[in-house]
Amino acid sequence: MEQHTKAKFWKCALQVNPSSYITYRGADHNLTEEEYNRELLRVAKENNIRVIGLADHGNVDGVDPIRNIMNQNGILVFPGFEIASSEKAHFVCLFNEETTRDELISIMAKLEVDIHNPTQPSKLSAVQIVSKVDELQGFIYAAHCTDDNGVLNRKLNHVWRDPKLKAAQIPGTLDELGGDNGFKQILLNKNPDYRRETPIAIINAKDVARPEDLANPKASCLIKMTRPCFDSFKLAFQDAESRVRLNSDVSENYYSRIERLKVTGGYLDGIDIELSEHLNAVIGGRGTGKSTLLECIRYALGLAATGKRAQKQHDDIIRENVGKSKARIELVIRSSRMNGKRFTVARRFGENPVVIDEDGNISALTPSDLLPEVKIFGQNEVYEVAQDEDSQRQLLAGFLKIKDQELQTRIEENLRRLKENRSKLVEAWNNMAEVQDEVSRLPKLEEQLGHFKALGLEEKLKMVPLLEEEKLLMKRVTEEVVPDLNRAFQSVRDSLPNTVFLNDANVEHLPHAEVLRKMRTALDRIRHDAEILLTQWYEKYTASNNLVASIAQELHAAIQKNESTLEDTFKELPSSEGKSGKEIGIEFQNLVKEIERIRPKRALIENQTKIIADLKAERKTINENLSKLRSERAAQITRELKRLNKRLLGKLKLLKFRTRSESINPWCDWDFRR
Repeated sequence: MEQHTKAKFWKCALQVNPSSYITYRGADHNLTEEEYNRELLRVAKENNIRVIGLADHGNVDGVDPIRNIMNQNGILVFPGFEIASSEKAHFVCLFNEETTRDELISIMAKLEVDIHNPTQPSKLSAVQIVSKVDELQGFIYAAHCTDDNGVLNRKLNHVWRDPKLKAAQIPGTLDELGGDNGFKQILLNKNPDYRRETPIAIINAKDVARPEDLANPKASCLIKMTRPCFDSFKLAFQDAESRVRLNSDVSENYYSRIERLKVTGGYLDGIDIELSEHLNAVIGGRGTGKSTLLECIRYALGLAATGKRAQKQHDDIIRENVGKSKARIELVIRSSRMNGKRFTVARRFGENPVVIDEDGNISALTPSDLLPEVKIFGQNEVYEVAQDEDSQRQLLAGFLKIKDQELQTRIEENLRRLKENRSKLVEAWNNMAEVQDEVSRLPKLEEQLGHFKALGLEEKLKMVPLLEEEKLLMKRVTEEVVPDLNRAFQSVRDSLPNTVFLNDANVEHLPHAEVLRKMRTALDRIRHDAEILLTQWYEKYTASNNLVASIAQELHAAIQKNESTLEDTFKELPSSEGKSGKEIGIEFQNLVKEIERIRPKRALIENQTKIIADLKAERKTINENLSKLRSERAAQITRELKRLNKRLLGKLKLLKFRTRSESINPWCDWDFRR
């Protein structure tokens, strides 16, 4: 037996006629009553119609055959009839699914319908008929209200305003009515002469004379009920705004949802709820488990609360109601992000959430992959958000949808570039500071060198700076040039194509395997040819490198020879201020060595200065781009804010009162005004 645990929209055709009705139109469908009813059933099932309202003109002879075949196939039938008032306005009257044919005949008699001439108007007025049907626990709606025999076309505004008249049938959509005749304004409850305290429910229903008429979308409408029955049907029209829809009102919406919640163990042990795909509300007194239920959902999804107090409350609730008995929580989720597939998220206290797919296999996905934008707020959490501006911004950010995703991507890219620029600038300034510190020593060192020259040592020791310069050049060759070449050579070798990923095992099952094999052959040829060239090059490199090393040794030996000669020269130098000639010579040599080491760094200052200038120019350009992009985004947010305020009119007002620095937080501050 079908279980009905949640409210949903059921397709209802509320003006279906028996097989004999077509003669009223002077036509024939060439079907027996049994054939007509079977075909009617087939079309109803094909179009997922679950409720039928029978409404022949003053005739109920065909009720039982249709009701029997429909009920046997899970389709509910509300028996009834169509009636014309003394003003010749047409209405459809429907009654409880268990109402018998004889009871219907009795009801028609009370409504003063001439069963021998059923198409003739009743002697009762429209107001009397509406009131009488209400007394008889039936349901009445204004049939084809905009046509010749409709309530609106006959200008019966007093009938229209009768609160016992709950619904009116129109032939199509509101937009198809046009605006010249004024019907649309009445149906929208904007005409003061027809204004109702509660707007009337608008439905589509169509005289079904042939079974195929039932397939027309304008022959049915949608009524939200938990279990289809007449009481639920009537109750839906007490809240028509949320429970009555035209087929044309419902567009395909794809969204994620929690379909089921099950708890094993703990305070909520045995809870197994099938949730509606629409709004779900948990109603109960204090201490009945509403907050516990919400926190169980949060815990199963592995979500943190907003704010320290809310998180502490969540932890306390879970520890007390789930943790003591090591309870297990299961959620069945339909994920739009995963193309509408169902998953089960299960979590036992003290363990991590586990995602299980439709086939019962453990999935590598996480709850956040299934419901990436889900938000959960407890009662105290809402209060905490209302007290904290940062939380308000985060909350509003989820509703202020930036439609141009490319714009947001460009902002993030510029922020990334700005961060990189900052790192490079800091590094360049640090490098500049280090070089400047060393170069700033040059004047002092050169001044000290001048004192040595004053001793008349320059001519005798003129070889010292030249030898130091040669040492620096040799060091650059052996420690920079040659190793750089070796690294470059190895990098080329490491970059040669490896075609293992294109082996036969990986490509033989693919539709263009032969083409991929040709590609593998071409890449193998590149590698083969490159390795030959690299081998030849390496041989030349090795020979040249050996030659360079030999020359370096020659240079090193020559420098050592000169330095040995210098030592003899140092010994011949006259003593001064208690220092021997040798000590003076070594001091002079070290001073020259330090000067020669620092002097080339003057060029580095110019280079670093240029780098810093270029980075500053780049930073200025990035900031300008960010300014433009943020202005564009701010305009989008303002437009979205106006849209939200319009939708929240009379409930909540979002008011922009200041902007924070976007380098800290890119969102604006907002004020909540009830």
